[in-house]
Amino acid sequence: MKQRTVLTVLFDGVQSLDVTGPMEVFAGASRARGVSYGLRTASLDGGPVRTTSGLTLVPDGSLADAPVPHTLLVPGGRGTRGAQPELTAWLREHAPRAERLVSVCTGALLLAEAGLLDGHRVTTHWNSCERLARDFPAVHVDPDPIFVRDGRLATSAGVTAGIDLALALVEEDHGRELALTIARHLVVFLRRPGNQAQFSAQLSAQTAQRAPLREVQLWIDRNPAADLGVAALAARARLSPRHFARAFRAETGTTPGRYVERVRLEHARRLLEDSSDGVEQVARASGYGTPEAMRRTFVKTLATAPAEYRRRFRAAAPPPRT
Repeated sequence: MKQRTVLTVLFDGVQSLDVTGPMEVFAGASRARGVSYGLRTASLDGGPVRTTSGLTLVPDGSLADAPVPHTLLVPGGRGTRGAQPELTAWLREHAPRAERLVSVCTGALLLAEAGLLDGHRVTTHWNSCERLARDFPAVHVDPDPIFVRDGRLATSAGVTAGIDLALALVEEDHGRELALTIARHLVVFLRRPGNQAQFSAQLSAQTAQRAPLREVQLWIDRNPAADLGVAALAARARLSPRHFARAFRAETGTTPGRYVERVRLEHARRLLEDSSDGVEQVARASGYGTPEAMRRTFVKTLATAPAEYRRRFRAAAPPPRT
C-alpha cells in the first residue's frame, strides 16, 4: 500500500478549519481499504499554537524534524497578515521538495512571500486577492474560483474551500467514488469544481436597496425559465427599461443580463447534479430554451459540456430520464 504523507504547517493565528477540514477528508479516505494518508502537523519549534478562534493546537513535532512529505499543506488565518520570516524561509527551502504543494485561504500569502507562486495562476480568500496581486505582481491571481490547480501547486479560497480542494485531491489520488463517500460522510457537497465561483449569483451581487428591484431579483432567482429580458423585468419593477437597467446595475453592481446568466447557470448545475432530468429538460427549466444554448454557456464558463459536468459532479443515481 502506497502511503501519501500530508504535512500541515501550524503557526500562531492559523485558522483552525483550514487545518481540520482537509485533515478530516484525508483521514476519512484512509479508512478505505488500500488507501493510506500519513497525516502530520508541525510548527517551527514543535510547540503549541493558538488559532484565530482561541483553540490551541498541539503539533506532532517541529518543522525541522519533519520528513519531506508527499503533500505540504499551508493553511491561512490572521497569522499570515504579518511577517513570518522564519516560516517563509523554511517554506522557501523545503516546499519545493514536496510532490504537491497546497494552500488553503490566505496560506497563499505565505507561499507568495517565499517566492513559490511566481509565474503561477492561484487563488485565495476573496478578501485577500487584491492584496496578493498588489504585493506580488509576478503571481497571476484569479479571484473567482474556489480552488485552482497549476501543476504541482494547488491553492484554494477561504475556509471551507479547503475541504473542496482536499476532496478533489483524494479523487485525483484514488478515484471519484471514494471522494463521494467521504463527502457524504462529512455531509458536504463534493463535485464543486474548482472553477465554481466563490460566491453564488445572489451573494456576488449586492442586494438592491429599493423594494421593487429586490423583488425583481427574487423573481429571477425563482423563475429562471421565465422571460427575463430587460423589458419584462423593467415592467415588473414598474420602471422604463433604460431606468431599470441603470438602477439595477447601480444597486447590485452587475447588469440584469449578467445576473440572469449566473442564476440560470447555477439552476442548471443544480438540476444536473441533483435530478434525473434529461439535458433537454434541464435546458428548458433553466431558461436556455435549447440544449445547444446551454452547452455553449457551460463550455464558455466552466470549460465542460453539460453531460460531462453531470458525469463528473453528480452523486450516484439512476440514469437520466430521456
